[in-house]
Amino acid sequence: MKKLPIDSARYQRPVASPLVEATLGLVREKIRDAWQASGQGWNEFAMRGNDALVTGEMMADIEARILASGHRFDWSASISAQERPDIYKPADDAAGDSENFMFAHPEAQTADADERGWALRGVGDNVVRHAKDVTGVARYIRSNERVLSYLTEGVPAGTIAVIDDSGGTLTAPIIDQFAGVICAGGTVRSHLGILTREYNIPCLMNARITGIRDGDTVMIEATAPAKTAEDYQNNEERTGRVWLKGDI
Repeated sequence: MKKLPIDSARYQRPVASPLVEATLGLVREKIRDAWQASGQGWNEFAMRGNDALVTGEMMADIEARILASGHRFDWSASISAQERPDIYKPADDAAGDSENFMFAHPEAQTADADERGWALRGVGDNVVRHAKDVTGVARYIRSNERVLSYLTEGVPAGTIAVIDDSGGTLTAPIIDQFAGVICAGGTVRSHLGILTREYNIPCLMNARITGIRDGDTVMIEATAPAKTAEDYQNNEERTGRVWLKGDI
């Protein structure tokens, strides 16, 4: 069986998660099989349009093999768990457009309320370091209806938007009116991270939070160091905290 020519020094990369490693292994297997069936040399195979051999059906088969192992994917947008419960991990009350559904991340860091009445309820990757932490009212933004309401009536002052998806498309028309953003997915280089950076809005991406309801008063640690691309590459943990106000 042919082996893919790999320059180990050139393509050296950090150790990835088991899921990523399994996916890469399956993709390599598919490419190796296609290359072997072509009867071509590697340079000819790789440089002459054979990318067309990588099909949607191939990727669907890889997904099916991963799911057959018992794995279920984590979700960031709650609508994903609602529409495809067969491939995503279950979530209590994953109600799609429900603005009252709370995130309950299993890795959320928590601590009881301190002497000021602030309880730690999670962390996230800080996009831009600001001079002050930001306090406001948590508003889950998951539905077109809420966005349309805010477009016509205005975003309430002091809104800290809590968002499932790192794409940013849903909230782009009103993003400049947020006091802050907490996003459950993505990185500081995701679309939403880029938008908040451009508007200079405090934002935590890849947030692992729990116990925050729509309407709660929260504070995000915008003064935390911003996470860099090098931090991701080196698996450097650098986070800003999220606190919840009041006795809980």
